Amino acid sequence: MTNIPPTGRNSRVTGRLIILQVLVLSLLATLGGRLWYLQIREGQHYVNQASSNHIRTVLVPAVRGEILDANGVALADNATKLVVSVSRTSLLQQKDGGTAVLDRLAQVLGLPATEVHDKVRLCDAKTPQPCWNGSPYQPIPVTDKATTQQAMQIMERSEDFPGVTADPTAVRQYPGPDGVNAAQELGYLSPVTQDEIDAATGPDGKSAYAPADQIGRSGLESVYDSALRGKPGTTDLEVDNLGRVMGTAGGTAEVPGDDVVTSIDARIQGIAEKQLQQAMLTLRKSYDPVSHENFKADSGAVVVMDVHTGRVIAMASAPTFDPNVWTGGISSKDYAALTSTKSDYPLLNRAIQGQSAPGSTFKVVTTSGAINAGYTYSDTFPCTSAMTIGGRVFKNFEGENYGMIDISKALEVSCDTVFYNIAYQQWLKDGGTKPKKPNDWLYKAAHAFGLGQKTGIDLPSEVPGRVPDRAWHQAYYDAMKDTWCKQAKSGKNDYATEIAKEDCVDFATLRAGDEVNYAIGQGDTLVTPIQMARIYSALANGGTLYQPQIAKAVVSPSGKVVKDMAPVVQGKLPDSQRTLQYIDQATANVITQGTAAWKFEGWPQNQVQLHAKTGTAEVVGKQSTSWFDTYTKDYAIVMTISQGGTGSGGSGPAVRNIYNALYGIQANNTIDPKKALLPTPQKSLPAFNPDGSVVQRAGFDGTVAGPVLAAPVQPAALLTAPAAPGAALAPVTAFALAPEQRRFIA
Repeated sequence: MTNIPPTGRNSRVTGRLIILQVLVLSLLATLGGRLWYLQIREGQHYVNQASSNHIRTVLVPAVRGEILDANGVALADNATKLVVSVSRTSLLQQKDGGTAVLDRLAQVLGLPATEVHDKVRLCDAKTPQPCWNGSPYQPIPVTDKATTQQAMQIMERSEDFPGVTADPTAVRQYPGPDGVNAAQELGYLSPVTQDEIDAATGPDGKSAYAPADQIGRSGLESVYDSALRGKPGTTDLEVDNLGRVMGTAGGTAEVPGDDVVTSIDARIQGIAEKQLQQAMLTLRKSYDPVSHENFKADSGAVVVMDVHTGRVIAMASAPTFDPNVWTGGISSKDYAALTSTKSDYPLLNRAIQGQSAPGSTFKVVTTSGAINAGYTYSDTFPCTSAMTIGGRVFKNFEGENYGMIDISKALEVSCDTVFYNIAYQQWLKDGGTKPKKPNDWLYKAAHAFGLGQKTGIDLPSEVPGRVPDRAWHQAYYDAMKDTWCKQAKSGKNDYATEIAKEDCVDFATLRAGDEVNYAIGQGDTLVTPIQMARIYSALANGGTLYQPQIAKAVVSPSGKVVKDMAPVVQGKLPDSQRTLQYIDQATANVITQGTAAWKFEGWPQNQVQLHAKTGTAEVVGKQSTSWFDTYTKDYAIVMTISQGGTGSGGSGPAVRNIYNALYGIQANNTIDPKKALLPTPQKSLPAFNPDGSVVQRAGFDGTVAGPVLAAPVQPAALLTAPAAPGAALAPVTAFALAPEQRRFIA
């Protein structure tokens, strides 16, 4: 039989089969290799990933550290409260999604049902507060104000409240020992925002904040937040493919936050707050002979400082607020009150953010500048009732006329015209309106005293104040020239337009009126109470400028000092010891025979030598601002009250009462050492037990002793007017008009 060769058709079929077989074998080989890679080489990796798919990690917040006073008394701590929480996973297992459970819970708690429903919904870009910003697997707190009876109802009827718990939980509180408020210094907590979470995210993709975290929003709570917050723990939950919790799979323990020990003495803090409030209430009942109505006394501040270290013993700002309103989440009613347009900004710390002209308390700075400019301690000047410069009349306060006196006497009686004279002479020596190489001794003195810049105190949002020197005049002119020139051409015939015409032409030039007003702490000069407390502390300690501080140390939960905040020297006053002694004597005379003598009659000057300078800063359109700046060998106390009249009259009695408490000075002006709360500043930290609790100091019971004080103010008086959150506020000044409208106020 003859072989018949394959046809072309059969050959093509055979070739295709071979190609197909090769493709199939290649695919099988590829598949087998891939299976080997996934199951053998990378098998363990994918096993771990698959295992992690049913694990959800929930953060367990750490107990926040306490903020303690110098004696270990808690100014901010944690109270154990019954917190009612709801599990979303349990709610979702209900046929109605948990609606009935939440309705029953609202009824038991006495809350609106909508409020309870809103609190357990998850936050997103379209959901307004209140909502839950944390993990959906974490119990969501509904209220921390549950009563024991309400908690018992929930727990006894657990079948009606699946997923609802009522557990004792640590909640931030501000207990107010010795009647202390200290709201602006302590600050408050509120939930972290998504922007803050993103900003705190590191290269590893992990953020320092969890969505449910509470963080410090102001005060010490903000500055020392990382130390106080501690480290959260974790709980690993096993969940099924529907997200239902099946059990736990371990976790890590949380680490409690550290405590912050401050230099604040709760006893002195409470007295300072009450005295500031009492002074303001008294002024509101007192007649102002200038405005012919009672003083408004709308705000104020007081600072008590250790002159040897710069540490703050007490700091108060008024009006104020109750920091406990933020605990557990601020209510819509309280928040609306705090952000009312009628508020007087109680969230603002006027001790570090309230700017105003210092008035005659600034004359110690001018004295320094004058001595360094070449004037001698014995040079005399005419203290006349008024002085005409550049066609303008600059009056002495209340028209006093003391004849020829030296600078020391001018400080004692606060003679404006002596300082006008010195400032005008210096302005002429510097070249007047055509300076070449001006020395600017008076302006250099202010900068050397630390004015025009922040002190660096460990509180947020401090403002720098202002020294209106040549550089400031030029910068302000560059920014405002177009506005002034436009107003100058408006054709209006009023005071503001007349001033605008002058400023449009030559505001950049330092004029005689500018320097004359500056010399007595008026015009465009702005200071804060903390700046003046630092200056008067430096006068007391021999010329050292310390950085103001509130925190003394960070202490671990076991009582070990983690960080010690030693005093920080920032500079020296530009004065010899002879000049400082010269100012010392003048300011001591203010108490015995000068402008404060009428409020300090009988003061035991031979036992507690007190130095002071009064200040009455005039403000266009408002009543005068009261300043009273003082020091002894250990303490500086500065008080200011907006629209409070004279320094000695408005603030003097309150400052005297604070000193009475410090030194134990009684009604008959004798000193009882047993009633002295703090005759010398406290240097050491409180002692701690191994468990972190404070060892009680011998002879200290945390209560106020018996110095002579004015009647205490009721707590309601503290909330004279609420305010918007501090971060959203501009610094407050005593001025209602632009700088050019108040330049020539004597």
